[in-house]
Amino acid sequence: MSTFQDLGLNDELLQAITDLGFVTPSEVQSKAIPILLASETDLVALAQTGTGKTAAFGFPMLQKIDFDSRTTQGLILSPTRELCLQITNEMKAYGKYCKGLNVVAVYGGSSITDQAREVKRGAQIIVATPGRIKDMISRGLVDISKIQYSVLDEADEMLNMGFKEDITDILSNTPEDKNTWLFSATMPKEVATIAKKFMKNPQEITVGNKNESTSNVTHEYYLVNSRDRYDALKRLADANPDIFSVVFCRTKRDTQKVAEQLIEDGYSAGALHGDLSQNQRDLVMNSFRKNQIQMLVATDVAARGIDVDDITHVINYQLPDETETYTHRSGRTGRAGKTGVSMVIVSKSEVRKIKSIERIIKRDFVKKEIPNGMEICEVQLMSLANKIHNTEINHEIDKYLTNINELFEDTSKDELIKKFFSVEFTRFFNYYQKAKNLNVSESDIRERDGGRESRRDFGGKSDSTRYFINVGTKDGFDWMKLKDFLKEVLDLGRDDVFKVETKESFSFFNTENELKDKVLAFFTDYKHEGRFVNVEVSENRGGGGRRNDRRSSGGGRRDDKRGGEKRSGGDAKPRRSGDFKSGSNGAPNRAGRRTGSASKSENTGGVSRPRRSRR
Repeated sequence: MSTFQDLGLNDELLQAITDLGFVTPSEVQSKAIPILLASETDLVALAQTGTGKTAAFGFPMLQKIDFDSRTTQGLILSPTRELCLQITNEMKAYGKYCKGLNVVAVYGGSSITDQAREVKRGAQIIVATPGRIKDMISRGLVDISKIQYSVLDEADEMLNMGFKEDITDILSNTPEDKNTWLFSATMPKEVATIAKKFMKNPQEITVGNKNESTSNVTHEYYLVNSRDRYDALKRLADANPDIFSVVFCRTKRDTQKVAEQLIEDGYSAGALHGDLSQNQRDLVMNSFRKNQIQMLVATDVAARGIDVDDITHVINYQLPDETETYTHRSGRTGRAGKTGVSMVIVSKSEVRKIKSIERIIKRDFVKKEIPNGMEICEVQLMSLANKIHNTEINHEIDKYLTNINELFEDTSKDELIKKFFSVEFTRFFNYYQKAKNLNVSESDIRERDGGRESRRDFGGKSDSTRYFINVGTKDGFDWMKLKDFLKEVLDLGRDDVFKVETKESFSFFNTENELKDKVLAFFTDYKHEGRFVNVEVSENRGGGGRRNDRRSSGGGRRDDKRGGEKRSGGDAKPRRSGDFKSGSNGAPNRAGRRTGSASKSENTGGVSRPRRSRR
């Protein structure tokens, strides 16, 4: 089908489509809309982010509901406030000629009383985040017992965020004979479970293959040492002067730290994560939409609902925990028919995960080199030359030409050009002339002992230290929580802790050799929740094993006979106070720890990086 008229939409919706400038329906719209208009059916639709899923379910819902009724007939669940508001605004735009339509957004962070008042006025469609709508249902502020259509938008992301129980409770308050339309970019087991429980013989449509990335996006990866990750990010930005990107980090803390460092180094950057107030998040997003921010550093959750079509690059500063999440990230670029690039900065311990992602997205990654200093200088020089060449002349400058010509009357054309461009070129040249090569060869990556690799920690590092720690699953730690705990208390980067292996009462982990003294010093007489946490160097190279015969004599072991006042091989040190509190992920976080100081320059012979002009 080539036009929206062919899909069977009514005149009111077609008029709105014309106003919006839509010409040709996307593939998911062409497949979903006729099915949903033709019959009362459940539907599972798998399509990438940015393929027009909102219109695919929005137009059929608007055509089917009764605008003369004040009863809530449609419920749309979405994972985040930003996406909730985006869907609400789009539904209002689609239904601008539907007289009597009332679409209400229900989400956390705003007055529940005001939202309840809007619903009570007669909301035929409610767009909601799971937590807030569940709260309103329990208070009797919302009645969804008569809805005819329910939509689970970005279903995989909602389940990844832990909304499975909320979704189950919400849908349990809806009629059994309603139609449920599930839209998702990926189809993990949890989504299939929800579909099986609440849907009856759903029709299925798939745009591309399950979890497959759009063909508009090319995928690149850059292999560097973990300690050079931030410097690599800066070079990728400098090598793409017109970059307009989202930079993904795994944690809120890393997101804030990277954004602060970029701002300190002169880049137009901003952070977007869950610890920001709603007003702060709105300000950042508005700046990004207006291109006042070139590099938006975000967590996966906060990035849901970024409705910007002109993003040129997605940069994976760190790979996500779940391989399928990469599909959502790369879907931020290459939207609305445009092309985009998804870049991944990986350390030696993460290379194998690239292969796993390739199998999921059914696209090949291209290994590329981080540009060297002189390549960046050339790119910046030619970028400036092109901008000057394409600049429209402002003739207000004419009245100053006489004085300018007098100043340069003894300067040749070539010399004048050199002087002009040297203003910009010299700044980058001074900064990058002694810059080191950040690239790592894959031939330098050694196989882990015995060829084995952890189920979640892909690959390993041979130049590393293995530690024993006397906490395990019985203390509430799985491998991820222990890794987050160690990273937090030791103030390390995400990839500085690897080969994490948890047992019932003890665990193992690795760091690079250079961090050994820091790790052992920190865990000298260190307490967590009233008990000593003992960390020692282990002879276990990464496969578990017997506890008692795999620890070396090194490391600060507490002498139980002395009540922990001393450790073997050294004098007693003052105990640290128990300044810990529980974090949102269940792992302890250091209370009051700063987000980290901003780095102002690379190690380039003491020359500060040139400040980037704001755009």
